[in-house]
Amino acid sequence: MIEFKLPSLGSDMDEGTLLEWKVGVGDTVKKGQVVAIVDTTKAAVDVESWQEGVVHELIAEIGQKMPVGAVMALLLEAGETAPAKVGAGGTAKPAPAAAPAVAAAAAAAAPATPPAAAPVVAPAAPGRRMISPAARKHAEEKGIDLDGITGTGPHGAVTLEDVENAAAARPAPAVEKAAIKPAEPQASRAADMRKTIAAAMSRSKREIPHYYVSEDIPLAKALAWLQAANAQRPMAERLLPAALLLKAVAMALKRYPELNGYWRDGGFVPVAAINPGVAISLRQGGLIAPALLNADGKPLTLLMQELTDLVKRTRAGSLRSSEMNEATITVTNLGDQGSQAVFGVITPPQVALVGFGRVAERPWAENGGLKVLPVVTASLSADHRVSDGHRGALFLLELNELLQHPEELDK
Repeated sequence: MIEFKLPSLGSDMDEGTLLEWKVGVGDTVKKGQVVAIVDTTKAAVDVESWQEGVVHELIAEIGQKMPVGAVMALLLEAGETAPAKVGAGGTAKPAPAAAPAVAAAAAAAAPATPPAAAPVVAPAAPGRRMISPAARKHAEEKGIDLDGITGTGPHGAVTLEDVENAAAARPAPAVEKAAIKPAEPQASRAADMRKTIAAAMSRSKREIPHYYVSEDIPLAKALAWLQAANAQRPMAERLLPAALLLKAVAMALKRYPELNGYWRDGGFVPVAAINPGVAISLRQGGLIAPALLNADGKPLTLLMQELTDLVKRTRAGSLRSSEMNEATITVTNLGDQGSQAVFGVITPPQVALVGFGRVAERPWAENGGLKVLPVVTASLSADHRVSDGHRGALFLLELNELLQHPEELDK
C-alpha cells in the first residue's frame, strides 16, 4: 500500500487546505498526474503524484487543513489486491467474523451480490462551489456575493483575483453613504504572506553563509538581435529580454553546476535538470518564485510562451506542485521599474540566486574609446558551503559571454 502524502510546496510551507480531489476511489493514477488541488498561503496548487497505483482510499476531506507530510490517500501498488469487502465511502474494510450457523443463514437469505459501484470522486458539500479560502475571506470582507462570480481558476474555482475584480466592478455607493473603509483587510491578507516570506528569509540568513559578486553586462548586441528577431515574428510571439536572460542563466549553469541544486542533510545535492525559479510579484502583495522547468533545453519562443503562462497562472493562484517545489535556483529581474542592482537572499534549500537590475544607458569604455550602451548589472548570491567567489565570478563572466552571442541562445 502506498501512502500519498501532502508534499512540501516550497521551503516556507507548513500546511495546506484541500480544495478538490481530481481522482476517485478505483481510479488509476499515473506518474505526474494531478490528483488534488491544495490551497497554500501563496496560491492554489495542483498537486501531482510521483507514484503510480490505484486509489484505494481518500483520507483527506474537502476543506481539511493538513500539515506537510500528512497522509491524504492510499494507493494500491501494481498487482496488489484490494480487500474483498468495501465499506461506506469506498474504504476497504475487513468483514467481521460470524458464527457458522449465522453465516450459513445469512448466505441463504442474502440476495445476489450487486455489481460494484462506479468510482466516486469525493465531493464537496452539496451545492458547494470550489472557492479558495483566501477568496472566501476576501468576499466576506468586501460583502461580495460569491454566487454572482464566474470562477477563472482550475475547473471554475473562484480565486482571490476573481473576487478583487468583482469588487472593483461594483458601482460606487451613494455619496451620503460613501465612507472610506480603512485598509486593514488588505493589510491582513498581505500579512500572512509577509510572515511566510519572513520565516523563509530569516532561516536563509541564519543558516546560509552568503557571498555576493556582480558584473555589468553590455546588452547592445542582445537588444539589437531581439529587435531584429521580433520584427519577423507575429505580435503574440515576440520575445522580451527576460526570456533571453533566463536562457543565458540556464546555459551558464551547465558549466557551473555547483550553483544548481540543493543543500540537504549536511551536503550539496546537484540536480541535472535546470529549473530556474522566476520571482513574480503578486498584485495583492508578496512574491512567489515558481519553476520554469528544463529551461536550458527550450528555444526562446517556447520559453517566452511558458514564462507568460507561468506569470498569468501565478497571479491567478493556479500552479502545479512541481512548479512550486522543483526550482533549482532563483532568478529575480527588477525590470524597467527597478533599481540598478539587486542582491537577493537565497531560498533554502537552493544554493544560489541570480539578480538582474534595471537595463539603463551608461557610459562604457571599450578599445580606448567611450560610448553609451544599454547595460544591466547581473549579481550572484551564493552559498559559501558549496562554491566560492572565484567560481561565482566565472559564472557571471560566462553569462556575459553568452549574452554577446544571443543567436546561440535560440536553440
